[in-house]
Amino acid sequence: MGTPDFSVPVLHALKEAGHEIAAVYCQPPRPAGRGKKDRPTPVHQAADALGLDVRHPKSLRTQEAQADFDALNADIAVVVAYGLILPQPILDAPTHGCLNIHASLLPRWGGGGGAPPPPPPPPKKKKKKKKKKKKKKKKK
Repeated sequence: MGTPDFSVPVLHALKEAGHEIAAVYCQPPRPAGRGKKDRPTPVHQAADALGLDVRHPKSLRTQEAQADFDALNADIAVVVAYGLILPQPILDAPTHGCLNIHASLLPRWGGGGGAPPPPPPPPKKKKKKKKKKKKKKKKK
């Protein structure tokens, strides 16, 4: 389960490692570009290129979507930047649960506070202005 570019390397790594991928879930294609044509997400495009089953329900809260997901009989669900909060029936469906790969660095002892801001740049050294020495006029 994933949607943006960040999710694509994980999909490729799972495939290259020989894992059986029952289905790939991502957000539905959205209108984009000048023609506002529906454009599939990066994960959708990658899954298509790998010949995988791609699903993009508008919601995972419907009984139909939850039943479809449960019918996969997945051992585990790998979730990478899916874009929606997963309802409890989706989280409970895989035999061994869900693995969430998150893009931000989470604090060690806290909740999902996100990545800390980058440190401020070092202070710039002020250039010392050289005082111009007044030239003494030579007496003739």
